[in-house]
Amino acid sequence: MEVARPTRDAFKIRIRALEEGLSPFAVRSYETRGRELSEEESAVRTPFQRDRDRIVHSKPFRRLKGKTQVFIDPEGDHYRTRMTHTLETTAISRVVARALQLNEDLTEAIGLGHDVGHTPFGHAGEDALDDAVRERFARRFRHNEQSLRIARSLNLMHEVCDGILTHTGEQEPATLEGKIVRLVDRVAYINHDIDDAVRYGLLREEDLPLEEIAVLGPTGSARIDRLVHDIVDASDGVGDILQSEEVGDAMLSLRSFMFERVYLGPQAAPEHARAHEVIRKIFDHLVERGDDVDEIVDYIAGMTDRFALDYADSL
Repeated sequence: MEVARPTRDAFKIRIRALEEGLSPFAVRSYETRGRELSEEESAVRTPFQRDRDRIVHSKPFRRLKGKTQVFIDPEGDHYRTRMTHTLETTAISRVVARALQLNEDLTEAIGLGHDVGHTPFGHAGEDALDDAVRERFARRFRHNEQSLRIARSLNLMHEVCDGILTHTGEQEPATLEGKIVRLVDRVAYINHDIDDAVRYGLLREEDLPLEEIAVLGPTGSARIDRLVHDIVDASDGVGDILQSEEVGDAMLSLRSFMFERVYLGPQAAPEHARAHEVIRKIFDHLVERGDDVDEIVDYIAGMTDRFALDYADSL
């Protein structure tokens, strides 16, 4: 016979009442697909709040502070890391979710967990590890799939796992909360990577494309504000997360500019070569040592930039 738990039951009733005011498109905290392994509910936190806390207290999340976004182990305290990118993405996503009356706790959990499986050295590290496992083991590495692997190890809710997996790639998120994070992820990294590229000396403010800046705004904060308002206005009441054509096209064009000038520009070649050399050196050592492919992937993907550089030097 189930034991009565007044505190838990009262909390659940109160949350259900509060969520009656959410959009009909929102995921309700107690109307979900649940977890892979069933658990007793908390008396003071919703399932999505528990997921948020599990992510924040996990080792993969803490290591994000040592993984840089664009530049490998840069000198200076003000460059973005995966941690700061994650926090910026999550904060912006919650603003959008609140404005659209969607589930903020679900949005927050997806945002905090979306990059926990990312490699050191940004996308250069991801490409390097993908090349290595494809050549040696005929499989692929994708950071969103690695993030999902971590999410499942934490027994997170199905909706959180889905949003983490689909924040990038061809598969669309099953929830609007997941779609917010998918879009805001790009909003955040395009704008903060411009800031870092200017600080690093790769770009000047006057190098930015004039037409796109005229649409989106002259500063990072102005562009984020414009993009957020546009998402909210275009998505309100339609059951999808959208952008207006003008703003969406301007953002995609600015993203293309960043790939051409920063992410894949000529100055990026030495950084990419360095990332590939370090990842391949560690990978080959672990293969020769006889480690299992899953162990190798988990180990390398979990490394910070500095740890990977030091480990490779020690070899």
